[in-house]
Amino acid sequence: MRNLKIMLVDDHPEVRAGLRVVLTEQGGLQVLAEAEDGAAALAQLERLGTLGQRVDVVLMDLQMDGMDGVVATKRIRARGGPPVLILTTYDSDADIRAALDAGAAGYLLKDAPLGDVLAAVEAAAKGEHVLSTQVAARNAPQTHTNRTDLSPRERELLQLLARGNSNKEIAAELFISQSTVKTHLIHIYDKLGVENRTAAIDRARGNRLIH
Repeated sequence: MRNLKIMLVDDHPEVRAGLRVVLTEQGGLQVLAEAEDGAAALAQLERLGTLGQRVDVVLMDLQMDGMDGVVATKRIRARGGPPVLILTTYDSDADIRAALDAGAAGYLLKDAPLGDVLAAVEAAAKGEHVLSTQVAARNAPQTHTNRTDLSPRERELLQLLARGNSNKEIAAELFISQSTVKTHLIHIYDKLGVENRTAAIDRARGNRLIH
């Protein structure tokens, strides 16, 4: 595994400290930053960005004092931030669904084996979606990966993308702003389980979502 840089987000300092030791000393990961809630995580990502430093994956707790993991995940992904893996003790279907719908790349329980966590971090860094063994076993019929429920507007945008149009050209064609185009692309990538334009076009064509 390459030396991936991660951020730990948990409102318990002792939990972050324990994770940091295990993930760095046994897992070979680099903890680039820590935060006690979602708002602090967003601020940290912005600070790191100004310094030219990039977080590969965010490990996010679900329930925290302050901004929770679902809201934080949605905002991080909306800003084009790094993949987010939920690492929590909560395993209800509602919690899992809320996190995945917010754009989380995966959902793991805190008692997951270290090997599962490391594999999930590496998969998320590659743009893949993953559930821990425990979660996948309980939610197999409801997995979130590679959804194809694109809206008509998203399909229209993808069709223009497949023609080689730039964000500026797409914005002009659809009478929307370039920032709105970027937001649509983030949602499209998340729904299709991909991380770039080429993969999105290939997946959409494979699923017959565009011509």
